[in-house]
Amino acid sequence: MPWGVWWASSGPGTALEPRPRDAPAPGPEEAHLTPHGKLYSGRFGEGLLPELERFASSLDVDIELAPFDILGSLAHARGLHTVGLLSKGQLRAIEKGLGQISEELDSGRFAFQETDEDIHTAVERRLTELAPDAGARLHTGRSRNDQVSLDLRLYCRAVCAALTGGLAELVEAVAVQALRHADLAMPGYTHLQRAQPVTVGHHLLAHAEPLLRDADRVRSAYAAADRMPLGSGALAGSTLPLARELVAEELGFSSLTENSIDAVSDRDFALDLVYACASIGIHLSRLGEDVVLWASSEFGFVRLSDRIATGSSLMPQKKNPDIAELIRGRSGRAIGSLMALATVLKGLPLAYDRDLQEDKVAVFAAVDNALDCLEAARLMVENLEFDATRLAEGLDDDGLYATDSAEKLVTEGVSFREAHRRVAQQVRESSHRAPWGPARSVELRRLDVRARARAVRRRVVGMRRWAETHPPPVAISG
Repeated sequence: MPWGVWWASSGPGTALEPRPRDAPAPGPEEAHLTPHGKLYSGRFGEGLLPELERFASSLDVDIELAPFDILGSLAHARGLHTVGLLSKGQLRAIEKGLGQISEELDSGRFAFQETDEDIHTAVERRLTELAPDAGARLHTGRSRNDQVSLDLRLYCRAVCAALTGGLAELVEAVAVQALRHADLAMPGYTHLQRAQPVTVGHHLLAHAEPLLRDADRVRSAYAAADRMPLGSGALAGSTLPLARELVAEELGFSSLTENSIDAVSDRDFALDLVYACASIGIHLSRLGEDVVLWASSEFGFVRLSDRIATGSSLMPQKKNPDIAELIRGRSGRAIGSLMALATVLKGLPLAYDRDLQEDKVAVFAAVDNALDCLEAARLMVENLEFDATRLAEGLDDDGLYATDSAEKLVTEGVSFREAHRRVAQQVRESSHRAPWGPARSVELRRLDVRARARAVRRRVVGMRRWAETHPPPVAISG
């Protein structure tokens, strides 16, 4: 899981099923939570229709927030103790109970019930079973509105670190290949037409640069999420003396949210994260497209290793760049998540609306897809094999050096427009000849691939260090 220091789970989608319909009814120790096992249902005389219960449930999605819900609840409980709203014994009971819940979720022994409409309800219901008096006090000064905002912010911070780490590993792989092929010349293209000589290393580094910018976007999304909303309540804060600063410090937040209405309805931080994932998808798609082209018979610049290629069930000769194609295709998932979340947020009245339950569907899908694609792209890049012979054949084209010829004339005192006219006429008459070969062409361009690749690798060191130190580690034990 991306949040390793918080949650030693077997991963997203762990088989944790609600209690079967014929399971025994809840025991008396949980009956006082609410008449129908809900955090809110003291207001209601009867429960929601079963069909609508299933429609409204988000447990199958927000189970991913379980470790963060536990962390947030621990910090909230400690804050309540600080201001005298929980006794020391009640705090210890909550800490012990939440620790046991964490272990149950980790091991898959947590028994979900039909009344658990979301992970927040499930955790509090189980805590109330383990510590009835203390558990019933945990929600003091807290709404699910600010609770879920807190959980999602904690999640976003954690996955920003994971995404930065994944970007670092891919950029490192690109930089290593660029150093290895720093001097291997190849045709550069515009409009998919041969344009000017470059090197394989220089072209590969052109893919590293947007990925570095993606790392900046991810860190910006982290900064957007790094504000503590707990204490905002449903929308208007609380009349109780809550220790917001202490809770923020406990969870490693750098600051507090300023407006309680905005705090419970704000999902800009999630939108920033999903946009970063979409940007990663777009840039990986372009990398995948280059590999698809280079691996084609028409180009032949890359020989596909068996480890990153597949075959055809019908055509024995085929070796297909399926991984590159899947990376290219899966960018659609990221863009779809971005559009889905933006559509959910558009036009929502303040403060909280249940529409926001859909934010997690988009965020989780975008993040999981980005992490998967980053790892696939890294393995693909590490296994790329360039065909020097085919690259040399592609360079045997006098047209590639037409700009070199024009610039050579400029050094001899000819104006550039006149030089351009002369060389264009030679090309039109098929009389143009390259003034030098590819090695001299790339030498004169001073691409300095090695220096840039080393600089990129230094950036990778910083990215890894940042990913290892963010967010600050938070312990479950008191």
